[in-house]
Order: sequence, then C-alpha cells, then structure tokens
Amino acid sequence: MKNVVFDLGAVLLNWEPVSLVHAAVAPRTMTAQAAHALAREMFGHEDWLGFDRGTHGMDDAIGRMALRLSLPEPQLQKTLATLGERLEPIQVTLELLDQLRARREEGEALRLYYLSNMSVPFARALVERHAFFRWFDGGIFSGDVRILKPDRGIYEMLSARYALRPEETVFIDDSAANVEAAQALGWAAIHCTAPSALPAQLAAYLPVRST
Repeated sequence: MKNVVFDLGAVLLNWEPVSLVHAAVAPRTMTAQAAHALAREMFGHEDWLGFDRGTHGMDDAIGRMALRLSLPEPQLQKTLATLGERLEPIQVTLELLDQLRARREEGEALRLYYLSNMSVPFARALVERHAFFRWFDGGIFSGDVRILKPDRGIYEMLSARYALRPEETVFIDDSAANVEAAQALGWAAIHCTAPSALPAQLAAYLPVRST
C-alpha cells in the first residue's frame, strides 16, 4: 500500500499571493520586493492564519489586516472574499492525480488524500466546484479541525482517521516547514517548488508498474 497526501495551494491549485496583493493594492506593490514583503505581511500573519485555522471569519480577518497594514478594506474584500471560488487547478498536477486515480482503479494498492491549510468557506467552495475532489479517498482541511500545518496534530489526525502507516506514506507540500513536519513523523516527503517537476519526483516513490 502507498498513500499519497497532497497539499492543495501551489501544489494542486494555483496560489499566487503576490498577484493577489498586486490586484488588491497595486500602489503598495511598485517593486517586486515590496510586493513580496506585503504578501508575507498579509498571508503569513495570524490575521490570515486564524482564518485558515477557523478561529475567526473572513470579515474579521480582512478587517484586522486592513487596520494593521493601513490597507483599503473594501478592495481587500473585493479581492479576497471570493478567492475560494476562483482558485484553479494546476494542470500538470491535476493530470498526475488523474493518473494515480486510474492506477488505483486498475487495482494498485494506492490511496490518495489531501491535507490543506484552508478555511471552511474556501474549502466548501472548492469541493463544490472541482470534481477532482471525488478522486480522493479522504482528507482534512485545517478550518474543519482548527489545526494548521506544520502542527504535528493535524498530521496525526490524518494518520489516525485513515490508518496511514508512516513507511507507506508520501507527502507533497510547497512549504519546507510542512515537509519537515511530515518527515518528523516518518513520512516520505516532497518539497514541491515547481509542479512541473512533481511527476518525476513522485516516480521515485511510486514507480510505474511494469505491464
């Protein structure tokens, strides 16, 4: 048995915080350095992390962010409030997921899961919009359990819920900290910095069956 656990943002779904920042507050992103710095301040702070964790709502997160960073709240609302309805799949990863689904349906001992830092409203919008969620055998969104990666507890929760054995589990995430947390539990892990490289990276753990 092999279990493949996917992160979503920047692995299976396009997540481009710098582009979001530019769309929301272009005057504050006149240089690439300024755009990246503001993206970190917006999405790496507890204001947003608490929304992903499910400890406060979208309006609260945006209000806190606007006040802390002196940003226009109406424009943040316009850009961020419907984000869950606009995140689109990364084609190369979607094709990889489809190939893994086909291998499982052909009888290979393979299971597919997701483990994502994602707020409840965004998660619900994504599951409703994208049929590929039906290809997974299960998964956890942080907003449903109020724990964020890289907290050990969310990995342990996924393991317990689906009886995952560490030596049979491969985890894929774009965050080095999240990858390290998985490795600390004995999972194999891939740091996905370029989705185009992911099929080759995963092949090291899931070689194609001979026919």
